[in-house]
Amino acid sequence: MSRPDFENITSGKEFNNWYWLKKEMVDICKRSNLPYSGSKFELRDRIMYALDHQGKIKPKKPKNKTTSKFNWAKEQLTLDTIITDNVSFGPNFRGFMKSQIGTKFYCHGDFMDWVKSNLGKTLQDAILQWEILDQRKQDPDFKREIAKHNMYCQYIRDFLDANKGKKFADAKHSWMKKKQLPMHNGFVIYEQTDLDLI
Repeated sequence: MSRPDFENITSGKEFNNWYWLKKEMVDICKRSNLPYSGSKFELRDRIMYALDHQGKIKPKKPKNKTTSKFNWAKEQLTLDTIITDNVSFGPNFRGFMKSQIGTKFYCHGDFMDWVKSNLGKTLQDAILQWEILDQRKQDPDFKREIAKHNMYCQYIRDFLDANKGKKFADAKHSWMKKKQLPMHNGFVIYEQTDLDLI
Protein backbone atom coordinates (compact mmCIF):
# COMPACT_ATOMS: atom_id res chain seq x y z
CA MET A 1 0.00 0.00 0.00
CA SER A 2 1.45 3.35 -0.98
CA ARG A 3 0.62 6.80 0.27
CA PRO A 4 -2.44 8.25 -1.45
CA ASP A 5 -2.42 11.66 -3.12
CA PHE A 6 -3.54 14.38 -0.74
CA GLU A 7 -6.64 15.03 -2.86
CA ASN A 8 -7.84 11.49 -2.07
CA ILE A 9 -7.49 11.85 1.71
CA THR A 10 -10.75 12.58 3.49
CA SER A 11 -9.87 12.89 7.19
CA GLY A 12 -7.22 14.19 9.52
CA LYS A 13 -6.68 10.68 10.88
CA GLU A 14 -6.02 9.31 7.40
CA PHE A 15 -3.61 12.18 6.66
CA ASN A 16 -1.79 11.51 9.92
CA ASN A 17 -1.12 7.87 8.97
CA TRP A 18 1.47 8.95 6.42
CA TYR A 19 4.85 10.62 6.46
CA TRP A 20 4.92 14.05 4.78
CA LEU A 21 7.87 16.29 4.08
CA LYS A 22 7.51 19.81 5.40
CA LYS A 23 7.72 21.24 1.87
CA GLU A 24 4.83 18.96 0.85
CA MET A 25 2.74 20.26 3.73
CA VAL A 26 3.59 23.87 2.85
CA ASP A 27 2.40 23.17 -0.70
CA ILE A 28 -0.81 21.53 0.60
CA CYS A 29 -1.48 24.55 2.82
CA LYS A 30 -0.95 26.96 -0.09
CA ARG A 31 -3.27 24.97 -2.36
CA SER A 32 -5.87 24.76 0.42
CA ASN A 33 -5.67 28.48 1.29
CA LEU A 34 -4.32 27.70 4.75
CA PRO A 35 -1.53 29.61 6.52
CA TYR A 36 1.73 27.92 5.55
CA SER A 37 4.23 29.23 8.08
CA GLY A 38 5.26 27.35 11.21
CA SER A 39 6.87 24.09 12.23
CA LYS A 40 6.21 20.76 10.56
CA PHE A 41 3.96 19.76 13.47
CA GLU A 42 1.99 23.00 13.28
CA LEU A 43 1.42 22.47 9.55
CA ARG A 44 0.34 18.87 10.14
CA ASP A 45 -2.16 19.91 12.82
CA ARG A 46 -3.49 22.73 10.61
CA ILE A 47 -4.07 20.36 7.67
CA MET A 48 -5.70 17.72 9.87
CA TYR A 49 -8.04 20.33 11.37
CA ALA A 50 -9.01 21.59 7.91
CA LEU A 51 -9.73 18.05 6.70
CA ASP A 52 -11.97 17.40 9.70
CA HIS A 53 -13.73 20.80 9.63
CA GLN A 54 -14.67 21.38 5.98
CA GLY A 55 -11.52 23.38 5.17
CA LYS A 56 -11.75 25.77 8.12
CA ILE A 57 -8.60 27.29 9.55
CA LYS A 58 -7.61 26.08 12.99
CA PRO A 59 -7.93 28.90 15.55
CA LYS A 60 -4.57 30.18 16.74
CA LYS A 61 -3.62 29.88 20.37
CA PRO A 62 -2.76 33.28 21.82
CA LYS A 63 0.99 33.76 22.15
CA ASN A 64 2.45 34.27 25.57
CA LYS A 65 3.37 37.93 25.78
CA THR A 66 6.83 38.73 27.00
CA THR A 67 7.06 41.08 29.93
CA SER A 68 10.67 42.17 29.50
CA LYS A 69 11.63 45.19 27.44
CA PHE A 70 15.33 44.25 27.44
CA ASN A 71 16.78 44.59 23.93
CA TRP A 72 18.98 41.55 23.42
CA ALA A 73 20.04 42.78 19.99
CA LYS A 74 21.40 46.17 21.11
CA GLU A 75 22.12 46.21 24.85
CA GLN A 76 25.66 45.71 26.07
CA LEU A 77 25.74 42.28 27.67
CA THR A 78 27.73 41.51 30.83
CA LEU A 79 28.23 38.53 33.09
CA ASP A 80 25.57 40.03 35.37
CA THR A 81 22.95 40.40 32.63
CA ILE A 82 19.76 38.67 33.77
CA ILE A 83 18.14 36.14 31.41
CA THR A 84 14.69 37.48 30.55
CA ASP A 85 11.59 35.99 28.94
CA ASN A 86 12.43 37.63 25.61
CA VAL A 87 15.97 36.25 25.40
CA SER A 88 17.30 36.19 21.84
CA PHE A 89 20.20 34.12 20.54
CA GLY A 90 21.15 36.57 17.79
CA PRO A 91 24.58 37.99 16.90
CA ASN A 92 24.85 40.15 20.04
CA PHE A 93 24.25 37.18 22.35
CA ARG A 94 26.50 34.85 20.38
CA GLY A 95 29.24 37.45 20.12
CA PHE A 96 29.19 37.99 23.88
CA MET A 97 29.31 34.26 24.59
CA LYS A 98 32.22 33.81 22.15
CA SER A 99 34.07 36.66 23.87
CA GLN A 100 33.71 34.82 27.19
CA ILE A 101 34.05 31.16 26.14
CA GLY A 102 36.18 31.44 23.02
CA THR A 103 35.75 30.37 19.43
CA LYS A 104 34.61 26.87 20.47
CA PHE A 105 31.26 28.36 21.52
CA TYR A 106 28.24 27.46 19.45
CA CYS A 107 24.58 27.78 20.31
CA HIS A 108 23.23 24.20 20.32
CA GLY A 109 19.70 23.19 21.23
CA ASP A 110 20.52 21.82 24.69
CA PHE A 111 22.07 25.13 25.69
CA MET A 112 19.25 27.24 24.25
CA ASP A 113 16.69 25.06 26.06
CA TRP A 114 18.58 25.57 29.33
CA VAL A 115 18.70 29.35 28.86
CA LYS A 116 14.98 29.59 28.04
CA SER A 117 14.05 27.54 31.09
CA ASN A 118 16.28 29.46 33.51
CA LEU A 119 14.86 32.96 33.45
CA GLY A 120 16.24 35.14 36.24
CA LYS A 121 19.69 33.56 36.16
CA THR A 122 22.67 35.48 34.80
CA LEU A 123 24.80 35.08 31.71
CA GLN A 124 27.57 33.97 34.11
CA ASP A 125 25.30 31.05 35.06
CA ALA A 126 24.69 30.37 31.37
CA ILE A 127 28.42 30.25 30.67
CA LEU A 128 28.95 27.76 33.50
CA GLN A 129 26.10 25.61 32.16
CA TRP A 130 27.51 25.74 28.62
CA GLU A 131 30.83 24.44 29.97
CA ILE A 132 29.01 21.58 31.76
CA LEU A 133 27.11 20.70 28.59
CA ASP A 134 30.32 20.89 26.55
CA GLN A 135 32.07 18.48 28.93
CA ARG A 136 29.54 15.76 28.02
CA LYS A 137 31.23 15.46 24.65
CA GLN A 138 34.19 13.80 26.40
CA ASP A 139 31.98 10.82 27.30
CA PRO A 140 32.25 8.27 24.45
CA ASP A 141 28.69 7.12 25.15
CA PHE A 142 27.20 10.61 24.96
CA LYS A 143 24.74 11.26 22.16
CA ARG A 144 22.98 14.58 21.84
CA GLU A 145 19.21 14.27 21.81
CA ILE A 146 17.77 14.60 18.32
CA ALA A 147 14.85 17.00 17.97
CA LYS A 148 11.49 15.25 17.62
CA HIS A 149 10.81 16.75 14.19
CA ASN A 150 14.06 15.33 12.77
CA MET A 151 12.78 11.80 12.24
CA TYR A 152 15.31 11.04 9.50
CA CYS A 153 18.36 11.57 11.73
CA GLN A 154 16.76 9.66 14.61
CA TYR A 155 15.83 6.76 12.33
CA ILE A 156 19.34 6.55 10.83
CA ARG A 157 20.95 6.64 14.29
CA ASP A 158 18.59 3.98 15.69
CA PHE A 159 19.06 1.75 12.63
CA LEU A 160 22.86 1.90 12.81
CA ASP A 161 22.91 1.44 16.60
CA ALA A 162 20.76 -1.70 16.32
CA ASN A 163 22.64 -3.16 13.33
CA LYS A 164 26.37 -2.76 13.92
CA GLY A 165 27.44 -4.39 10.64
CA LYS A 166 25.16 -2.32 8.43
CA LYS A 167 26.17 0.77 6.49
CA PHE A 168 24.65 4.22 6.17
CA ALA A 169 23.37 3.27 2.69
CA ASP A 170 21.41 0.38 4.26
CA ALA A 171 19.86 2.70 6.83
CA LYS A 172 18.96 5.26 4.17
CA HIS A 173 17.43 2.60 1.91
CA SER A 174 15.35 1.31 4.83
CA TRP A 175 14.22 4.88 5.65
CA MET A 176 13.17 5.49 2.04
CA LYS A 177 11.04 2.32 2.05
CA LYS A 178 9.61 2.78 5.55
CA LYS A 179 8.44 6.36 5.04
CA GLN A 180 6.19 5.16 2.21
CA LEU A 181 4.23 2.90 4.58
CA PRO A 182 1.29 3.89 6.78
CA MET A 183 2.27 4.45 10.40
CA HIS A 184 0.99 5.75 13.71
CA ASN A 185 0.81 9.56 13.77
CA GLY A 186 3.01 9.86 10.69
CA PHE A 187 6.14 9.15 12.74
CA VAL A 188 8.78 7.04 11.04
CA ILE A 189 10.35 5.04 13.88
CA TYR A 190 12.95 2.32 13.46
CA GLU A 191 11.85 -1.22 14.33
CA GLN A 192 13.92 -4.40 14.02
CA THR A 193 11.50 -5.72 11.39
CA ASP A 194 12.64 -2.87 9.11
CA LEU A 195 15.57 -5.08 8.10
CA ASP A 196 13.06 -6.89 5.89
CA LEU A 197 12.80 -3.67 3.85
CA ILE A 198 16.41 -3.80 2.63
